[in-house]
Amino acid sequence: MDSYQRNIDKLQKKLNYIFKNTSLLKESLTHKSLKKPYNNERLEFLGDAVLDLIVGEFLFHHFKDKSEGSLSKMRASLVSEVAFFKLARAINLGEYVLLSTSQENNGGRNRPSILSDTFEAIMGVIYLESGIEELKRVFYPLMQQEFEINEKMLFEDYKSALQEYTQEVLTCIPDYRIINEEGPDHEKTFMVEVIINGESMAKASGHSKKNAQQRAAKIALEIFTNNQTKI
Repeated sequence: MDSYQRNIDKLQKKLNYIFKNTSLLKESLTHKSLKKPYNNERLEFLGDAVLDLIVGEFLFHHFKDKSEGSLSKMRASLVSEVAFFKLARAINLGEYVLLSTSQENNGGRNRPSILSDTFEAIMGVIYLESGIEELKRVFYPLMQQEFEINEKMLFEDYKSALQEYTQEVLTCIPDYRIINEEGPDHEKTFMVEVIINGESMAKASGHSKKNAQQRAAKIALEIFTNNQTKI
């Protein structure tokens, strides 16, 4: 048995799923840097769309008292690069990605954008070959294992999410500094900046230090996710 097949066996055990179409699976693991006739971008596109649907369905059934706006925000937190990166790390997906030597030397096996895209592509394969109910069987337990899915966590705990992200990707933790205070004691406004690896990453204000820190952490997370910023 070659090393690739051993890796596939480990991945299948992690997912509790046996892949049927080995060529499609290999495509889902292949990064475009290899410059093969195929890569995982199309499967990533499909996986993203299907995960958006099944996460939406999960939230619809589990949070019957929440409005459309609340459900949309919760879904956005779970269907994101940060979330899929965490799920990819949970199944050690970096071990199985097929990358060019230069990407591997540049830390591609731990890069959030590569791992989250590959995770979406693999979910796309499961959907194509086994259907949406089987995808739910694989994905839902993984999601529930890695996330405490409740509205408070998803909306408020950006600090924990940012710390987890920076520890895994940058091997550091964020530092929060109060850079300004305004107003009387009963109605103060605090301006906070979040420092990562010695550099100012984001600033935000709030009516409490905690609130300002959460807002700054949220902005920093959005910067990482949208711009794939590296410090």
